[in-house]
Amino acid sequence: MASTASARPPGRPRAGVNDVVFAATLSTVQELGYARATVDRIAAAAGVAKTTIYRRWPSKGALIVDCLLDVFGPVPLEGTGRAELMSSAIHWIAGKISEPGVGDAFAGVFSDAVSDPALREILSTRLQDPYRLALQDALGEPEDRVLFFIDVVVGTLLHRMGMTGEPMVEADVAALVEMVLSHFADDPA
Repeated sequence: MASTASARPPGRPRAGVNDVVFAATLSTVQELGYARATVDRIAAAAGVAKTTIYRRWPSKGALIVDCLLDVFGPVPLEGTGRAELMSSAIHWIAGKISEPGVGDAFAGVFSDAVSDPALREILSTRLQDPYRLALQDALGEPEDRVLFFIDVVVGTLLHRMGMTGEPMVEADVAALVEMVLSHFADDPA
């Protein structure tokens, strides 16, 4: 009788490696901070070889972007009117940024992108564009207004993380929603 064993050598199954690496990435960033969360340390925390990470992601920044995409998932645009849709988007991103390791990873990759054009391109096309397009469709807004909305909201939330090391508290998120809606929730200009 022929053996049904796989020809693949023993070792960690390929399925689930991304989940393990993403969890290790966030826990390492939370424990050590973004700058000290090197690919070597992330690999060690995940129990995988550094080459396993580099086969999937060419850089720490690319790994962080895919990790954030995994954490964020699709933006849940809830509500019937513009104000409800925008409010739900703001509360959603504020909640995601407050998850352990996420705000630090998000702020760190943005900081690295300032002097790394390739990483800026990854951030723009892989991370920002899907959310921008979803918001444009849901709100019927032109690209420039949606980009400004994203800048104001995400910039404010990441600024708070950078200045305090803590996510924005709910009362401040509610004030941010009120401030942003006073500008954006009306019909487009």
